[in-house]
Formats: sequence, structure tokens, C-alpha cells
Amino acid sequence: MKGGGLFYVGHRQKQVSRGSSGGLERAGAGLALVIGLLLAACSSPEEVFEQADGVSAEKVSEAAKPEAVTFEDNAEQDGGNRNFSYAWPAEVSAIPALAESFAAERDATLAEQKSDFQGALAEFPGEDCVSCKSLDFSKDWQVVTNLPRFLSLSATISLYTGGAHGNSGFEALVWDREVEAGYDPKAMFTSEAALQDALGVAWCKALKAEKVAKMGADADNDTFFPCPPIADLTLLLGSSDKKAFNRVGLIAAPYVAGSYAEGPYEVTLPVTQAVLQAVKPEYREAFALAK
Repeated sequence: MKGGGLFYVGHRQKQVSRGSSGGLERAGAGLALVIGLLLAACSSPEEVFEQADGVSAEKVSEAAKPEAVTFEDNAEQDGGNRNFSYAWPAEVSAIPALAESFAAERDATLAEQKSDFQGALAEFPGEDCVSCKSLDFSKDWQVVTNLPRFLSLSATISLYTGGAHGNSGFEALVWDREVEAGYDPKAMFTSEAALQDALGVAWCKALKAEKVAKMGADADNDTFFPCPPIADLTLLLGSSDKKAFNRVGLIAAPYVAGSYAEGPYEVTLPVTQAVLQAVKPEYREAFALAK
């Protein structure tokens, strides 16, 4: 992310699940053992821990912590390949309703991919055409920022359904702990027109500089890919102080602001007075001017 690089957290410890599209992963056997002993015995908690064959309070506490999740389900058949992965960070696992929502989306997407894969195998049986019978999907959610009320997330999506190359896309979501619901960050603003007025000029100026830096001087006047409106971009909300949203990230996926070869364009802009004025009144306390 340009202009400060605030938006993505670093590597995280992952819990990997393979081969099944079932519900959420659960804590380890050590935790279950301790809970069973506590329910079955009249001993003190200290005595129970001593009986738990090396299971310490520290291990129980560690097992109970929310974990990052990476789910994978891959297959090879008749010269075709199907690869699927879906991941989210520990901050999502800490919110059961959100994790369940992601798991439901994951399972539905996997079921659709499996159906498409079987359809491709039936259409091209025995044929030496890897691109005809290969499917890939990955979706990786990451934390943009975690505020007391809001968890701001971004997702990078990679997709291949045949042809010369795959494609990529992006999503953004803000989870509101107060109302226990998630929504597109754009929903926190009064209108697309207000967002365009607040960010449009700065976005196009930053995009032009990015194009020149990536593609050279010839990109200075790109008439084939004019500057796209804010409505066509993925909008992320970030924070430099973890107290309020004071930065806005804008991402143009391939083909939105440039060719596939150019890849995505990512820009970070500060929250200005114009941006604050575009925020819906009920969310204004969650925003602050960039310092």
C-alpha cells in the first residue's frame, strides 16, 4: 500500500485444515480433557491440573486463544487440478458470528468449485488440456486495523477458471461490534457522489504518479484506461493510532485502472475535512483527521 504502507499486518501463525469443508476448527484435546475432569471430579482446580497428565493452565489458556485459520482442499483427476484455499486471521476467529459467516461463504464457494470441476472433467474426458480442467481459488482475509468498535478487513482473491491466465480481485469489510454486523466500508459514507467529491481528485493524481513510476512516461496520458471513479475501487479504512479511522486505502484491480500486465494499483490517502464531511453522522466519531 502506497503512501505509508499501513494496511496489511505481517505474517501470522496459522491453523491449517485440509480436506473437509465442515464448520469452524475447535480447541485441542488438552482443553477438552481439563474441562471433563473439572466437571467429573470434586477436586480443586489445582488438583485437577495436576491429574491432567502434564496439561498446564498455560497450555489451556494458549489452546483457548483464537487462531488464524487456513483451509485447503485440493484434488487431481484425469489430468486436471483443483486448488482451493480460504484464510482469515485470529481477529476474525475471535468473533464467532463473523467466523461463521466466512466459513459459510467458504463452504458454498468450495461446493461450487467442485461442481464446476466435475463438469469440466465430464466435458473433456481423457483430453490433454490442463487449462480446460484446472481451477484455482484463494481468498485471504487480512486485518487493516482493529479499533475498539470496528474491525477493518481486506481480502485478496485469486481466481483461475481456464484460459491464458487467472485474475485477481479485492474485497473490504468492516465488522461493527456494536451492531454485530459487517458491511462494505463505503456504506459508512453518505453517497458515492460524496466519496467522489472527497477523494476523486487526490486519487487520480496519486494514480497518475503510480502509473508513471510503474510504466514510464508513456503512462502519463493513458487514454485507454482513464482514471476510474471511486465507485469502481475497493475502499479500505485504516488507522495510524488504532483509535480512529484516519486513512483511506483505494485499490484498483487489474483491468480497472490498467491492463492485466500492470497489475493492481494501491494508494493510501489521508482523512481530510472533506472526507469527514462525507461520513454518515452515526459513524463520524469513528473518524479523525490524519496527523
